[in-house]
Amino acid sequence: MAAYLIVEIDVRDPAGYEEYKTLAAQTVQGFGGRYLARGGEAQALEGDWTPRRVVILEFPSADRAREWWSSKEYGKARDIRRRTADARMILVEGVA
Repeated sequence: MAAYLIVEIDVRDPAGYEEYKTLAAQTVQGFGGRYLARGGEAQALEGDWTPRRVVILEFPSADRAREWWSSKEYGKARDIRRRTADARMILVEGVA
């Protein structure tokens, strides 16, 4: 069953974050993932949630998403993201 990684990101260092985006994208595909949304305009329709940047990734399964997140391949990119941005990230399984 597909799983979705939903990330809210506040970028502190735009130049450094560009390096993260390049490295991360290279690893996502290798784990069967793909971007569904990547920083496009976000509009609150209800509530007071006003994220600056939202990224949504789809993976074949929650296990595969966790493997990607904890992988050596993504590790360097993750370190850069942690230096250049604040992120809140959830993993949710899709419907069967």
